[in-house]
Amino acid sequence: MKIQLNCDLGESFGSWKMGMDDAIMPFIDSANIACGFHASDPVIMQYTVELAIKNGVSIGAHPGYPDLVGFGRRSMKCSSLEIEAMVIYQCGALEAICKSNNTKIEYVKPHGALYNDMMKDEDIFIALVKALSKYNKNLKLMILSTNNNAHYEKIAKSYGVGLIYEVFADRAYTNEGLLVPRVEKGSVIESKDEIIERIKMLQEEKKLKTISGEIIAMQADSMCVHGDNQKAVDLVKALREYIS
Repeated sequence: MKIQLNCDLGESFGSWKMGMDDAIMPFIDSANIACGFHASDPVIMQYTVELAIKNGVSIGAHPGYPDLVGFGRRSMKCSSLEIEAMVIYQCGALEAICKSNNTKIEYVKPHGALYNDMMKDEDIFIALVKALSKYNKNLKLMILSTNNNAHYEKIAKSYGVGLIYEVFADRAYTNEGLLVPRVEKGSVIESKDEIIERIKMLQEEKKLKTISGEIIAMQADSMCVHGDNQKAVDLVKALREYIS
């Protein structure tokens, strides 16, 4: 099983810089590009799209809640109609910039709180699937891979939308196949060797070791990596070398 590497990019805003986009882009397969609601602006979006094209990286829209101050990490009480509209709006903005550069969006990965809320609230998940169904059924929705993938796939399929199952390289998992909350000890894995061992097990056995040591089945189409510091970039380089 070939696991692709994806990274959240284009999250600077004006003169405020976020991440090491130029350093990370050559080592990933797909870039989740912010669309202006939680981060980014038209110039940043344009630059990031051009950077992705230069490095042969697939482009995904990374829509979030309209929360620049909170970087989209705060949940917002929005109706299904509002979520549909804001996702279509953000995809359309990035799509316009892609079109002007003779490329296109290939998938959608919600950002931050919208991503987490999608996995906790089925109505929000349905709103996202409906948004893609109305906007472009060829776009796949990237979601967190859990032991409940079949349920999500059934819903998405009813709207004609495909799914990409994502795992996190540096996050610990519970026995239920969910991410261990960041506030808990051991939730973030810092050992490069341990992370590579996890990738090896995912690729060869489609399994993952949980924080308690239990082995669980886990489908992994794409793995989220980070590029906000030099240590993260070095890890991605090691992962790229191993996976290639």
